[in-house]
Amino acid sequence: MRLLERNAAGEIRLTKDFLDDEIPLYAILSHTWGSEEVLFKDLTDVFTVLPDDTKKKLGYEKIRFCGDQAWRDGLHYFWVDTCCIDKTNNVELQEANISMFRWYKRAAKCYAYLADVLKSSLDTDDGETSQSRWKPAFRKSRWFTRGWTLQELIAPASVEFFSKEGILVGSRSSLEKNIHEITGIPVDALRCRPLSRFSVSDRMAWMEGRNTTRGEDRAYSLLGIFSIQMTLRYGEGEEEAFKRLWAKINKASKMELPQVPIAENAGFDSRAEEHNAQCHPDTRVDLLHEIDAWAGDPNGQCIFWLNGVAGTGKSTISRTVATRFTQHGLLGASFFFKRGERDRGNATLFITTLAAQLALKELQMLEFVRGALHSDPTIATKALRE
Repeated sequence: MRLLERNAAGEIRLTKDFLDDEIPLYAILSHTWGSEEVLFKDLTDVFTVLPDDTKKKLGYEKIRFCGDQAWRDGLHYFWVDTCCIDKTNNVELQEANISMFRWYKRAAKCYAYLADVLKSSLDTDDGETSQSRWKPAFRKSRWFTRGWTLQELIAPASVEFFSKEGILVGSRSSLEKNIHEITGIPVDALRCRPLSRFSVSDRMAWMEGRNTTRGEDRAYSLLGIFSIQMTLRYGEGEEEAFKRLWAKINKASKMELPQVPIAENAGFDSRAEEHNAQCHPDTRVDLLHEIDAWAGDPNGQCIFWLNGVAGTGKSTISRTVATRFTQHGLLGASFFFKRGERDRGNATLFITTLAAQLALKELQMLEFVRGALHSDPTIATKALRE
């Protein structure tokens, strides 16, 4: 891994290529590419201070910002993709793209540089930060529409957002509600929960609305999200790249479940359930809060029993809870019974349906589902008690 180094005089120079066990603490820059970027060819002389011609490029400003901010945070080294990777070297480019998620995860600090959020959108007349000013600019930032910035948002332990002038807007932690609303990414994913806790379909959905300059990069930028290694084949096209990605995901996660019978449309988000009601935001507030508190208590009871006569809204409440839990990456499985339907009218397929959903959601469970079936291949036909 090649880094940039800033000294006490503010001078920036390229380092040698560090081996993994030599890499010092470093900051990392997340940004969108613009015109006149500083490239690897502009500073290929290791340990030589950046030349004046390079400093005149528009892209140098964010490099200077990253170096200065890293220095203020006590870090002498930092990484910027435009000039730390020799993109004319196909072998190095392959290695960098495969390693990118790990590099961002390993960084002591990640600075998200929002080139389209200006100081004028941050300050009020009296100098106070105004949400009414910065929030629209923040939400509309091009940074949230790019494919590669998805992993740059999720991987690092610390992400801080800065305006074009280098003014701090906030951190991923302080802005998590806003970021969730913009991206649809569950708050728990923004809090560095293991990505294996989120289903494949959930993680794929995080790429919706994001674009890359080259179509293949929409697939390649997901490699770290799924802990997949795959050869980059620029020119294969987006469709073929995603085919290969899906094949790798299926192989890595062993998602081909054992043949267990499942009830169709039992999940809260099935086609059969999609038009059924959920609670209005201003109703059942106390009860929903009580359920949230129960779910978040690791020492709480294992069952929340919602009891009531027919027609009092139990299903509506349950669908609302399932939706909320899904948004936070917390839902393991759901089963909605329906009188008169063969598969959902009784509990015959209840256990096997939940087992299949849980194995897909929490891949570590798959081996235990397989183990139970291996021990007794007929277990799916046993009585409910068994």
